[in-house]
Amino acid sequence: MERPGYRLSFAAEDIDAVAAHAFLTTAYWCEGIPLALIERAIANSLCIALHATGQGQVGFARVVTDRTTFAYLCDVYVLQDHRQQGLADWMVQSLLAHPDLQGLRRFMLFTRDAHSLYARHGFQPLVTPERGMEVVRPGMYRQLTSPTDV
Repeated sequence: MERPGYRLSFAAEDIDAVAAHAFLTTAYWCEGIPLALIERAIANSLCIALHATGQGQVGFARVVTDRTTFAYLCDVYVLQDHRQQGLADWMVQSLLAHPDLQGLRRFMLFTRDAHSLYARHGFQPLVTPERGMEVVRPGMYRQLTSPTDV
């Protein structure tokens, strides 16, 4: 999938874990996450990479899914210099159109500040938030001290 100056790819060989890690280790949702965990997450998820011509990977997103009933969209980013061009919309739209993600009963995500982006693609606040539960461990990755902690 291409547009002037950019291309999207689902191919494993096009996913740059080091580039994803460079951004994600500073992101509010996984600050300090080790590269080894990013590599494992990528290996076990459906991922998409956004490449800028001559610049490498400038965006990324992944979906944790059983490819049958449920999916969780996460780790979506576009580097600052490439924002405001509809590239995140393009990535999300492409992910949602992926054949492995059709007919799912539930597709979820969490975001602190990008609600309008996801609303354009049909996401809405939880209809029954009282049914949901979670275990949250903020700052977990900042507490890891060595590669053996992962």
